[in-house]
Amino acid sequence: SESAGVWTLQASILVQNEASIDLHSACGFRTVGTRERIGGLKDYWRDTVLMERRSEAPGV
Repeated sequence: SESAGVWTLQASILVQNEASIDLHSACGFRTVGTRERIGGLKDYWRDTVLMERRSEAPGV
């Protein structure tokens, strides 16, 4: 992402998707918070975890 000039990447992941949360954590993402009842799936509202990864490169 740094080579493309992107400073922040964000991901919104269903709370139940622990494998994806673990994968994002392993790739340097941190949990910002939980968004309640934000994602609709199969006629139910679901909570999502908001995760982000910020560039450490100066000037990006």
